[in-house]
Amino acid sequence: MSAARDIWLICNPASGSNDDEALSALQNCCEDSSFRIAAKTVFPDQRLPDAKTLDAAGVDLVAIFAGDGTINAAIDRLSGWSGQVLILPGGTMNLLYHRLHGDREMDEVVRLVAAGKARPRRPGVIGCSQGVALAGLLAGPGTSWHDVRETMREGDVLGVVDSAAQAIGETLADPGIACREAGSAEGYPLIMLTPHDEGIEVAAYHAETTTEFLSQSWALLRRSFREGPHDILGTFDRCTLASTDGEAFGILIDGEKHDAGPTEEFELVACGVDLLATPRDD
Repeated sequence: MSAARDIWLICNPASGSNDDEALSALQNCCEDSSFRIAAKTVFPDQRLPDAKTLDAAGVDLVAIFAGDGTINAAIDRLSGWSGQVLILPGGTMNLLYHRLHGDREMDEVVRLVAAGKARPRRPGVIGCSQGVALAGLLAGPGTSWHDVRETMREGDVLGVVDSAAQAIGETLADPGIACREAGSAEGYPLIMLTPHDEGIEVAAYHAETTTEFLSQSWALLRRSFREGPHDILGTFDRCTLASTDGEAFGILIDGEKHDAGPTEEFELVACGVDLLATPRDD
């Protein structure tokens, strides 16, 4: 039997799939595949490792079992590192995981990596002045629903009612966001940018009727953005979003809030570190 390969595990107990049972299953899966968890970082309570720390520990593979926000922070910290990163499904939607591994279960992905059947990739991601989006980016008044989801996570029932009422008001009343390359100049309540290797897909979400608004709000609340009523405006190497009133607007980069605007440019860039991808089934 070959010697175990050391890995550094990054996890986040607040992420969607990070309970004790899931972490125990991951540890057993690693042991069965001859991976040894040499060190573990529990984010955000502990500082994320950087290239110098990993090189000093003799570790050339980091596994991230967390949601989009933690993955984003870890990849940013490791940008320029010569090692490799394995993304695991430790969040709610796991968009980057599915982009790299399709619909494979986690244990199969770990086995394929251990067998040397994964290849390093630097997928196309979205760069802007506020950071880099690995899974996706949302812009516009509709991003106010982020606060509702956070309040739900905290179990504050009255807070959910208050924040939902505020989000409804902002989504209906605030000026929209327009994409200068395509779509309506009047703007939309929400625009989503999704990175692909061939470009940035721009989707405009609208709420022109009461039914559409309720449908969009419910989709935002459940983080099922793609289920809301929308139009695909196109795929671009670069695009510019602007508020229709010339004021700053909110964006969510991999689920984390930032302030942009009144105009913000986005471009397709390569990920700053090698991510392991398993072979496609076809």
